Amino acid sequence: MEMQGSRHLAVTQQQAWDALNDPEVLKACIPGCDKVEATGDNQYAVAVAVRVGPVAARFNGRITLADVQAPNSYRLAFEGQGGPAGFGKGTAQVRLAPAAEGAGCELSYDVTAQVGGKIAQVGQRLVDGVARSMADDFFKRFDEEMQRRYPQAYAVEAATAAAAGPSAAPASKGVPVWVWIVAGVLVLGAIYWLRR
Repeated sequence: MEMQGSRHLAVTQQQAWDALNDPEVLKACIPGCDKVEATGDNQYAVAVAVRVGPVAARFNGRITLADVQAPNSYRLAFEGQGGPAGFGKGTAQVRLAPAAEGAGCELSYDVTAQVGGKIAQVGQRLVDGVARSMADDFFKRFDEEMQRRYPQAYAVEAATAAAAGPSAAPASKGVPVWVWIVAGVLVLGAIYWLRR
């Protein structure tokens, strides 16, 4: 399975980078997540409860970050086990860049993942739907957390968009995502746990 997407964020590139690398932020934003713990340099242990159709399980896994170029990008590898429910593994590339116009930044990601076991047996369409839903939920929670932490950034963006008219609001592109994950973070984490 391959997924990609991008999202406009009202916060600066550095603020987004810091949040995407904060285990507490990820734990709060990834649906069903009850553990994101640093286990070493750029390594994390994760635990997420996931339901895909009739299959529900708690997945335990690990995420390793590589090619870290703060605050621009990193690549993450993930793998996890959910006992009889199945397993997942894959990679994700996460990139942050200043917004082309206005304030904020752009978050983009590309994910490649494999799943096996009972989760894979429920069907690709159902897995994709749950992944999309988890990604949307992750971004909604992440946006809410960023608004809570940086209310001024969101107030400035709202005022700028209002002054420029309705067509000037930043557009979010589809999020058929991922992972963690970003990553995962992120963003990327959400897809990763689903894939396990």
